[in-house]
Amino acid sequence: MELDEDLKAFLLESNENLSQIEVDLVALEQEPDSADVMNRIYRALHTLKGNCGFLGFEILQSVAHAGESLLSRLRDRHLTLTPEITTALLQVLDAIQQILTALEATGNEGDGDYAALIGRLGQLQAGTVEADLVPALERVETEETGEAEPVLTMSSAASVSNSNIRVDVDLLDKLMNLVGELVLCRNQILEYANNQTDKALIDTSQRLNIVTTELQEGVMQTRMQPIRNIWSKFPRVVRDISLSLGKQVQLEMDGEETELDKTLIEAIADPLTHLVRNCVDHGIETPSERLLAGKPEVGQLFLRAFHESGYVNIEIADDGKGIDAGQIKIKAVQRGLITTEQAARMSEQEALNLVFLPGLSTAEQVTNLSGRGVGMDVVQTNIDKIGGSIDVSSQPGQGTSFKLKIPLTLAIIPTLIVSSGGERYAIPQVSLVELVRLEGKQAQRGIEMVHGAPVYRLRGKLLPLVYLNQELQLDTEPSLEQPHALQPSPAEINEETLEVTESENDMDVLNILVLQATDKPFGLLVDTINDTQEIVVKPLGKQLKGLSCFAGATIMGDGRVALILDVQGLAQRAHVISEAQEVALLADGLSQEQTDIDRQMLLLFEGPNERHMALPLDRVTRLEKISSRDVEGTHRKHVIQYRQQILPLIYLSSVLANHNDRAAAISSEDTIAMVVVSVDDQHNVGLVVENIIDIVEEQILIKGTATQPEIQYSAVIQNRITELIDVDAIIRAGAPAVLQAAS
Repeated sequence: MELDEDLKAFLLESNENLSQIEVDLVALEQEPDSADVMNRIYRALHTLKGNCGFLGFEILQSVAHAGESLLSRLRDRHLTLTPEITTALLQVLDAIQQILTALEATGNEGDGDYAALIGRLGQLQAGTVEADLVPALERVETEETGEAEPVLTMSSAASVSNSNIRVDVDLLDKLMNLVGELVLCRNQILEYANNQTDKALIDTSQRLNIVTTELQEGVMQTRMQPIRNIWSKFPRVVRDISLSLGKQVQLEMDGEETELDKTLIEAIADPLTHLVRNCVDHGIETPSERLLAGKPEVGQLFLRAFHESGYVNIEIADDGKGIDAGQIKIKAVQRGLITTEQAARMSEQEALNLVFLPGLSTAEQVTNLSGRGVGMDVVQTNIDKIGGSIDVSSQPGQGTSFKLKIPLTLAIIPTLIVSSGGERYAIPQVSLVELVRLEGKQAQRGIEMVHGAPVYRLRGKLLPLVYLNQELQLDTEPSLEQPHALQPSPAEINEETLEVTESENDMDVLNILVLQATDKPFGLLVDTINDTQEIVVKPLGKQLKGLSCFAGATIMGDGRVALILDVQGLAQRAHVISEAQEVALLADGLSQEQTDIDRQMLLLFEGPNERHMALPLDRVTRLEKISSRDVEGTHRKHVIQYRQQILPLIYLSSVLANHNDRAAAISSEDTIAMVVVSVDDQHNVGLVVENIIDIVEEQILIKGTATQPEIQYSAVIQNRITELIDVDAIIRAGAPAVLQAAS
């Protein structure tokens, strides 16, 4: 029988308490005057009885209550412990164990009759049981049950206890730290082995990599807790708030078993509670207001959690009155948070994001629940601290939705390693939107100036730029190990600099990391982009904690320390968007608004036979370069070990050519370009292409007919005829089993 988590936890705790009570009862018989042992027995049995009442186990509660009452008389010195009383209390434990066993086996308390036992406990409590009758208690009880049944004693432990163990959190933290050190050693060995030719060393290092990854995953799993631990208090919160406000609210929760790290569970408890309170207080209307609006009297509050791409997504939504973006702007202007000119140029989404400003509230009046403009800014700050993000969307009259994206753990995180000024830095991938590389003439002419600040026009929209060398005051001399990048500081950029002759600096490059800081993306210019890597986060020393641009440190494979950049802090330090810049960017955005209609984000790549192809970017999870030696499987089914899963591979050349010849599909290349595309929230496939070209945002104006079933249509993109592939058709042709598993 499959047990729910509440019952499993109850059985585990109850069996632990029973084992301890049995030991303590025997010890108490030897030392009847020990107050500590007596109190320990009483507390354990009282806890068990209380849990029974909470879960509705009436028979078990009555037996435990009778035993507790007798213990209470002993604790208060109204009775003296005798062998007869000890025997009766041990029989209480046997009866409780029998009920617990029935609960685990069938889900109910069984059909045992414990009335006689409870009666005798009452007589012992009153001191009316005669001594010569007590030794016969056990014999009188196998007679009352009729058919002979094996007497369950404490030695017959429930299987749920045998399959679970409680571990101190400090021990788990210590193990996590040791695994982190092992990951660092693994990284160092892998870096050393990659430069060697000894096959035995390479094979051993790869085996170490696999074992370390599995161990890391296992230890991290021990720290994972279901989000139900937070959500379990929300029904009470919603009930109390709705009653105090005269509202009727129905709470629905989905995904309570979704797990994330214990540290993060604690970090998001208060932000989630505040969002739930806000939805009930600000969002959902009173019954009379809802009836006037044509809605049911009872408002709906939805909580949903699910895993996706290594993150936990949490949605909190209501069907209330929604947020009026216009009123938000008015209140922000009244409180001096923005200017009238800024408000006039704001989009609806930008206006909604104003709710996260300190001092802004949508409440009409101050109450004991809200209205002081304190809370939503703290919610965003707390979410930012753990590397998460929060978005708000709302439709007036229909409701509001908050979407949170939280990393599974903070101990080991995926990052992008970059170099600048001869030093290496790690950037959390949760903040990375995309990478842009400009070479030669593009690098010379790609930067524009807006009110004295550099920007880059990315797909028609101006992106503020930050120079890492300048912000960190790094040595801008090129490293001997790295190519020099064209990175003049903003102070050095002028119209003459931007008009460099075409014959100069043909080999210069610009590496731009498009990063997301709250709702404002910006571009970070670095010297070189090295690689992606999972790193172990180490806290900064007290001398560096005051620097807002750093979030921690890590030890790289060569033993050197690399600092982890705090994207939010870096943006604030660099004053990414001044008021003048914001005006210009908003004006530029308005001019682009019309042309953005029907534009699509596409990934461009080279297909077989030099065909120019594309697919929707929203289906792309990651872009990878993999070694052809890592591909496993037969000529009809290819897979690769990828991020702790077995990822099916689809060779586009095979699908489009209608054959399964792997040799022809991958040619003789040592490395393969792979596009990881999503099937659903849990399933991905690797699409093998010839070459990755670019990410573009295009308005498709001219469409041609498809040349084969796996092609949706052809279009002119970047002045070339481009075929837009049908991703689902490709998966059906190359990996049908994945679609079946997803459905």
